[in-house]
Amino acid sequence: MSRSAHPAGPRYADVLPEGHYVAPPTDLNALDPQVWSRTVDRGDDGAVRVGGIDVRRLAEEIGTPAYVLDEEDFRARCRAWREAFGSEADVFYAGKAFLSRAVVRWLREEGLNLDVCSEGELTTALAAGMPPERIALHGNNKSAAEIERAIEAGVGRIVLDSFQEIVRVAHTAERLGKRQRVLVRVTVGVEAHTHEFIATAHEDQKFGIGLAGGQAAEAVRRVLRLEGLELVGIHSHIGSQIFDTSGFEVAAHRVVGLLKEIRDEHGVELPEIDLGGGLGIAYVSEDDPREPREIAVALREIVSRECERAGLAVPRISVEPGRAIAGPTTFTLYEVGTVKELAGLRTYVSVDGGMSDNIRTALYDADYSVALVSRASTAEPMLVRVVGKHCESGDIVVRDAFLPADLGPGDLIAVPATGAYCRSMASNYNHALRPPVVAVKDGVARTIVRRETEDDLLRLDVG
Repeated sequence: MSRSAHPAGPRYADVLPEGHYVAPPTDLNALDPQVWSRTVDRGDDGAVRVGGIDVRRLAEEIGTPAYVLDEEDFRARCRAWREAFGSEADVFYAGKAFLSRAVVRWLREEGLNLDVCSEGELTTALAAGMPPERIALHGNNKSAAEIERAIEAGVGRIVLDSFQEIVRVAHTAERLGKRQRVLVRVTVGVEAHTHEFIATAHEDQKFGIGLAGGQAAEAVRRVLRLEGLELVGIHSHIGSQIFDTSGFEVAAHRVVGLLKEIRDEHGVELPEIDLGGGLGIAYVSEDDPREPREIAVALREIVSRECERAGLAVPRISVEPGRAIAGPTTFTLYEVGTVKELAGLRTYVSVDGGMSDNIRTALYDADYSVALVSRASTAEPMLVRVVGKHCESGDIVVRDAFLPADLGPGDLIAVPATGAYCRSMASNYNHALRPPVVAVKDGVARTIVRRETEDDLLRLDVG
């Protein structure tokens, strides 16, 4: 099996020889708790429940496709990350994974901060009552309007991504009579994905200011000279869907080296270091993510060790889990429309959604699990490809999986671990209506993002 790391998806480029598939599971009715959210189970009647609610009831009341979010699981993951890092560190939920006003309220109540990367995300955060000092603004090309809005609102951090942005933020802050707290995002030459990381030759990207050639050090010099900016730390981000901390160790070594250089040249010890996000989840049973407490211990040890070697005080650590919180909390519920057998190959199972509600398989060759959820089955397993209803041959939801051979039209199937980047990246391709997000908890279901309607589509079409 060959593998090449892809910058934004799980099990990015596993390339299996044609005709080579994993063995079918021993029990098609089993639901791996590593992949599904915490309150998901299969009842005595064979139907799956989440938050105490039968998926058949959800389908009847809200329709399909739909994103079904386990609120208890989401809140529990927030608490796990906050408790793992404690009061001496900050956890910023990465809003790009999935953001809504309900989610912002949960984050606020559970004690997490929020990372936004657009004016729309900032607007959502402020509208839902997130204290602005608990918000950080990211982005490689922040507009003048976004910067002004953030500074006026009083966001706690703006992450500077270029030399032009240093001037832009400083000028806006001075014009508004404010001094804005900022971090400089540096490109540390480390790229980490899944179980792999490469520590060289990764300066070629749109994000951050490179350590190579002294660019990051020059950025720091410029920030320290500007009255409108207060430099509080350094930010780095090394990848996505990371299952171990090896890459963080190399990145921290290089970031702490920059902190030492800043101390030696300017007499300033910066109080913060943001190690970014990218921490992985289980999309399939073979994935093996680390627990928040294990990650927290490892990152603290790495930073403490590097600072001790450099003779620096240990800065306050920040992390930005988005996928690791939102991803496992949600599954997408579909109704089967057609089942098409290709003799000697596989069976195509078409559902009433597709790449408009989950583009990740088409974009990244992302791997997902799938299960029959409206009933149990004792039928033999059949190899399937779950596909959508869009006019694209690449409209694939789950590339290769096993479902019961008696699967038919009208059955409900669900794809777990779709809480991150699926609704956020959803589209109206073929004028599809984006599905709702329904939060379930303690036997109650409530829509937190409603299903789009034809009126919504036509309202934007000015004719």
